[in-house]
Amino acid sequence: EPKFSGPIANVTVPVGRDAFLTCSVHDLLNFKIAWLRVDTQTILTIHNQVITKNQRITLSHTEHRIWQLRIRDVKESDHGWYMCQINTDPMKSQVGYLNVVVPADIVDYETSHDVVVERNQNVTLVCTAKGLPEPLITWRREKDQPLYNTAKGQVFTSEGPNLTLWQVTRSHMGAYLCIASNGIPPIVIRPTIWTRYTTIYVNYRQSVTLECISESHPISVNYWLKGTEIIEGGTYESTNEKHIYKIIMRLMVRPTKVQDFGEYKCIAKNQLGFMEQTIRLRYKNKHNLQHLYQTNNRNNQLIVFEELVTNVGFSISSWPSFHCLKKSLFIVTSTEAYTTVTIELS
Repeated sequence: EPKFSGPIANVTVPVGRDAFLTCSVHDLLNFKIAWLRVDTQTILTIHNQVITKNQRITLSHTEHRIWQLRIRDVKESDHGWYMCQINTDPMKSQVGYLNVVVPADIVDYETSHDVVVERNQNVTLVCTAKGLPEPLITWRREKDQPLYNTAKGQVFTSEGPNLTLWQVTRSHMGAYLCIASNGIPPIVIRPTIWTRYTTIYVNYRQSVTLECISESHPISVNYWLKGTEIIEGGTYESTNEKHIYKIIMRLMVRPTKVQDFGEYKCIAKNQLGFMEQTIRLRYKNKHNLQHLYQTNNRNNQLIVFEELVTNVGFSISSWPSFHCLKKSLFIVTSTEAYTTVTIELS
């Protein structure tokens, strides 16, 4: 008389990975094993044959004792109870549960984009995320700036999909980060790469550091291009957090001739694909552009960022519009998803 050697272990698998459900029996003799999906009463396999038309499902066994059901490229709809049966009389069966989890992801069309408001108005930023389990949404600002001030002091983070700022002033201008996290890392990540500034203006013989940040899994190969030529040098700072490889690329440029200006491309490539970003290095012309000057005294760098000229009630040279921040920038990192929203005063 065949018997089960032990229960079917419940399995939790991130979407996109392979799931394995194992049914162990002994003394099977001439009896047969079948796998079924409980909620739909669908027969998946009978003994050595796969019955279902779902090509993601396969079966393997070891000496007719260990029967393993494999579901490749698991989808969210695969979650539920699965039954292993022995065709004895009466029938013997046991079940195991497949739990499918989904990494956090920002829902772009339901999330705030860059906004322009008048001084002393109220503004509410909205961030929507999806995933299983349900993601926790946190708001914060870049460079550890406070979100707002209260009677008890400065507030640096806020949880929840909505962030309301009351009677905004110039101190509220800038980028706000929405971070969605549910602890589930993506299985594979083709390279993503981004840069804060896509256009930089400098003079001849002024040093500037171009910077790009990439994330991927498996780790990517990173390099710089000028035209079609690979640029030697630069620094590549690599970190690995929860199997996600993050590389900060920096390239020091000191233009001495016309050919040194133009487009520089930062590239990240792994076996899943490649991604590139372009940084345009342009000659600073005071006659046709207004500029914001930012000086890095340690490296004696003078960096000039292009401004968006708008009709405002105060000096444009004092309070530029940082349109170089990408709208709804989506960055996949470890167990979190990000988006950036920029607030400007009109």
